[in-house]
Amino acid sequence: MRVLMISKACVVGAYQRKLEEIAACADIQLTAAVPPEWRDERGVLRLERAYTCGYELVVEPMALNGSFHLHFFPRLGALIARLRPDVIHIDEEPYNFATWHALRLARKHKAKTLFFSWQNLLRRYPFPFNRMERYVLRHADAAIVGNQEALAVWRAKGYTGPIRVIPQFGIDPDIFIPRPPPPAPRPTPHAFILGYAGRLVPEKGVDILLKALAQLPPHARLRIQGAGPERGSLHRLAAQLGLSQRVSFDPLIPSTQMPDFYAQLDCVVLPSRARPNWKEQFGRVLVEAMACGVPVIGSDSGEIPNVVGDAGLIFPEENVDALAARLRELMNEASLRESLAAKGRARVLERYTQKRVAEETVKMYRMMVERDAMEKGSRL
Repeated sequence: MRVLMISKACVVGAYQRKLEEIAACADIQLTAAVPPEWRDERGVLRLERAYTCGYELVVEPMALNGSFHLHFFPRLGALIARLRPDVIHIDEEPYNFATWHALRLARKHKAKTLFFSWQNLLRRYPFPFNRMERYVLRHADAAIVGNQEALAVWRAKGYTGPIRVIPQFGIDPDIFIPRPPPPAPRPTPHAFILGYAGRLVPEKGVDILLKALAQLPPHARLRIQGAGPERGSLHRLAAQLGLSQRVSFDPLIPSTQMPDFYAQLDCVVLPSRARPNWKEQFGRVLVEAMACGVPVIGSDSGEIPNVVGDAGLIFPEENVDALAARLRELMNEASLRESLAAKGRARVLERYTQKRVAEETVKMYRMMVERDAMEKGSRL
């Protein structure tokens, strides 16, 4: 079976491990089309070549790079004509131009199509995105969604085809592993190091974490790793709260170096808050930290409670006092930290490895091709 995956997300090196796992299936011949870079509020994310064995990684120029809704691959038609894939996996939301464009080309070449969605809010889009969305929902052969609420959204919008909940990417449990901290000394011998990694934008709630930190004893420190438009305001808030000596702002690092970051932490916090146009869709940083044996605390925004299960602590979003209480609980109870570390690792191995995600994805490919063969047979 020839499969073409179109994915801007796979510029991230750690995500490419899923591609190797898909390509390891004997009946799959995989090609992945990615842009040379992707631009968003963090800046320019350049292509990392980390896991490239067993499949063809094709770098395609992207038009309107950085426009989430309007970007597309102008030379995609020629690539499809060369590869003649049986299945085209469009790793994009169904209301984006890239999905509509790829699906139209796929239908021209009689390839089966699959889209991916994180969208967990029932939103109505203006023209032309509503037209593109209707076209995709009418003609896509299957769909994968990253969370339970997204499944309900697309059923409510009228998608009637096969659909399954599978995370977009898992983690490599041989890379994201519990490990001793690096030799660099801690700020103080008894420091308790909290960590946040991700976009520095209002919806991620990093300001809530700073305010909770201000309620904790001085040996609690915070490392913020990431980039985004809120970086300056978070610096100022830390100063206003008297936390400048207890908070460090680290630059973005390659995805493959994240296990080293987690090894320096006692806890990872994801304090996301819902917005009218967004709520947390997964929380990958939680899965990475859990795989590394680092206890996690998350808000109850969106999918976070489903990802964490009983392997972490949850607090009501926006509630600074509740987050501070959860952090004190974790700081004061070594047995709780050990229990959550073990539960977190076990939960990831059961649900969120790249191998598991790849296996479930390939099941979708096979189902699509078998269903097509049955339909063709019934018409004979």
